[in-house]
Amino acid sequence: MKIRVGFGYDVHKLEEGKDFWLGGIKVPHTHGAVGHSDADVLIHVICDALLGAANMRDIGYHFSDQDPQFKGIDSKILLKDVVKLITDKGFSIGNIDATICLQRPKINPHVPAMKTCLAGVMGVDEEDVSIKATTTEKLGFVGKEEGVAAFATVLIQK
Repeated sequence: MKIRVGFGYDVHKLEEGKDFWLGGIKVPHTHGAVGHSDADVLIHVICDALLGAANMRDIGYHFSDQDPQFKGIDSKILLKDVVKLITDKGFSIGNIDATICLQRPKINPHVPAMKTCLAGVMGVDEEDVSIKATTTEKLGFVGKEEGVAAFATVLIQK
């Protein structure tokens, strides 16, 4: 059995009046992330981590922000496509461990819905999807509520 790990990191600017998509669900907030797609930073880091583990480059390589077909796309579609790409290469997902860095809103109440959504999209057990949240103690762009960041580590196996 071949085991590989991958890591993902992403940042999105927050803007007032935009929908805030995180982990495949719409989180109530006054600000939302800005991006070419729906700007779901959590899904984007999971995609990057999966692609990296399979040595298949990154999300931007497969879904360019210069391509109009991906403008405003639901990131769950991208994640489903990434899972297909790695499974076509013979890999399956072992587990995912992700951290969201955000000053506001509080994410913990939304974690169960995110886990359910993401597990469903990827075809894995909810037990295999870990989502944590932290603030940056009001430091940096996250602490100033100018943006959101996320990290993910994944394990895949062949």
